[in-house]
Amino acid sequence: MSRLEAKKPSLCKSEPLTTERVRTTLSVLKRIVTSCYGPSGRLKQLHNGFGGYVCTTSQSSALLSHLLVTHPILKILTTSIQNHVSSFSDCGLFTAILCCNLIENVQRLGLTPTTVIRLNKHLLSLCISYLKSETCGCRIPVDFSSTQILLCLVRSILTSKPACMLTRKETEHVSALILRAFLLTIPENAEGHIILGKSLIVPLKGQRVIDSTVLPGILIEMSEVQLMRLLPIKKSTALKVALFCTTLSGDTSDTGEGTVVVSYGVSLENAVLDQLLNLGRQLISDHVDLVLCQKVIHPSLKQFLNMHRIIAIDRIGVTLMEPLTKMTGTQPIGSLGSICPNSYGSVKDVCTAKFGSKHFFHLIPNEATICSLLLCNRNDTAWDELKLTCQTALHVLQLTLKEPWALLGGGCTETHLAAYIRHKTHNDPESILKDDECTQTELQLIAEAFCSALESVVGSLEHDGGEILTDMKYGHLWSVQADSPCVANWPDLLSQCGCGLYNSQEELNWSFLRSTRRPFVPQSCLPHEAVGSASNLTLDCLTAKLSGLQVAVETANLILDLSYVIEDKN
Repeated sequence: MSRLEAKKPSLCKSEPLTTERVRTTLSVLKRIVTSCYGPSGRLKQLHNGFGGYVCTTSQSSALLSHLLVTHPILKILTTSIQNHVSSFSDCGLFTAILCCNLIENVQRLGLTPTTVIRLNKHLLSLCISYLKSETCGCRIPVDFSSTQILLCLVRSILTSKPACMLTRKETEHVSALILRAFLLTIPENAEGHIILGKSLIVPLKGQRVIDSTVLPGILIEMSEVQLMRLLPIKKSTALKVALFCTTLSGDTSDTGEGTVVVSYGVSLENAVLDQLLNLGRQLISDHVDLVLCQKVIHPSLKQFLNMHRIIAIDRIGVTLMEPLTKMTGTQPIGSLGSICPNSYGSVKDVCTAKFGSKHFFHLIPNEATICSLLLCNRNDTAWDELKLTCQTALHVLQLTLKEPWALLGGGCTETHLAAYIRHKTHNDPESILKDDECTQTELQLIAEAFCSALESVVGSLEHDGGEILTDMKYGHLWSVQADSPCVANWPDLLSQCGCGLYNSQEELNWSFLRSTRRPFVPQSCLPHEAVGSASNLTLDCLTAKLSGLQVAVETANLILDLSYVIEDKN
């Protein structure tokens, strides 16, 4: 009998943020996420000491899912960010960097957590109200009748992920494919409530990125020998489809939703095979052209169906079941009994296709709301990162369809927002505080910490020792290379702002990002001609950015409000 140990008392720590261990751990996490941020962000390689899969990435979703976090405070932070990314896909690093900087900045002020939290909520409300307002100077409308802004949005996501290892030509090609794949998921005759289709990403590793393509319908990977055995179907009308989610292998341990009744003395295997053949006869009498099965089809049933010129494909897998149901209009059949006529669906046509060394059976839909994005890249690492990026871009386009606005990217929204908050808190503090008991001095302190946190996110875009400036008219970001002369004529060194909307030929005044300057009113209400003429803007998803901003502030408030951490050591 093993020795019984007495339970250890729980470990209780007060004021957890004041301990050196917590501060150091938060600082390490901040350095990790900061160094990943932006188009020139540094890649991280994650693996365990015992071998196995190695992940090379700069994306928050992959980074945080592979990081082992043990401290309760860090778990709160990382879990909040992961929840945000699972819902919105984008702006994970922005959320993490902003949250870490907010916590660091307000700790230096010496104000009570209650005051900090209350004022942070006021500033968050001010930010969200401004970014959603018609007078916002960093928000632009997205017109779905034109592809220009949509392509800018997708391109901005691709260029911010250096581990994809794409050239400019490849970025343009993949951006166009992602946009096309998304547009194919929108029903042509949709009115009112729209139900989007689905884009399936099909891997083609070891191929040129430029060979990637989009096809309407679903591609089922098969061997060349299997494809050769399939009989061609020549039919002028749509092809009738039956989709099975149960096994048709004759395995008696898995009869799906039905039961098999066997008389005494009768072979169980023969009884099941007879029932399978009876099922095949019903499929023939119902004039089915194509049978698809999630699991295995018995060889005898498959041969029987082929003899009657019915194509039978098994081992489809669970991943394709939902897209197949949507595309064909079938109801997956889960038993070996009689089939309801309403369970059948249809496809427009079928054909075979070859891409690289892979062979596919191509189901062509009646209405193209399901499509396949054949995604190529040079190696496994780059392909994994590109797949994740494409999924993010497709999700961002879906969010933009619901809320057709985008924010200026490249750090310009953050610097513009910081300028707006400084101006508002200095010139109209009463509108922020209203009936709050906090003083204007406390508001000024917290507002400066808040703006400094936003500017720290912008500063994270620079990884090569360059300088970051802001103009005093629009409040946009401008980058200067590290080897530029100390005293220079700024218009000669600066070409465009971070988002690409404005150029340095305008009459602008600049100052260094963290320098002391008088608050100014950043120009709002973007001119439509300026947005319309810009063909290479850097943009962010409005919905994802607003959520990231809210999650960062609320998570920082939660962590700042912690008085005790109680750990069970048993």
